[in-house]
Amino acid sequence: MENTMIKGRGAYEGVMEGEALVLPDSVQGWAGLDEKTGIIIEEANSKFGAYIGGKILILPCAKGSNGWASHFYSASVAGHKPIAWVIEKLDSRCAACIVELGIPAVVETETEACKIIHDGDYIRVDGNKGTVEILKRAE
Repeated sequence: MENTMIKGRGAYEGVMEGEALVLPDSVQGWAGLDEKTGIIIEEANSKFGAYIGGKILILPCAKGSNGWASHFYSASVAGHKPIAWVIEKLDSRCAACIVELGIPAVVETETEACKIIHDGDYIRVDGNKGTVEILKRAE
């Protein structure tokens, strides 16, 4: 069986493989992400209680204020850094976060990545080629 491939635009170079955490509601920075623990604390979020560290984050877009990126940066400094990004719609908040964290990123995906990729899928993000490949589906 052939792996599912999602095409987009490479926004930060590098290639990373790992487990996906899909955030279909995105997540607020302030009052949404605990910077000290890397845990989503936004109670209305479908991923409340999820940990972002060591995961490939799949998001439709940023959510909240212009300080969104700084909260992910602070979590990263505290040791809770995601390993790559897949973002369906790029805006200035996402762009700032991508650069601040310096991890591979694919943006402006041709299909809705949040609907195709599932939590726990093992995926490869190629920021050089602008592709996301689902290597193994979560069980």
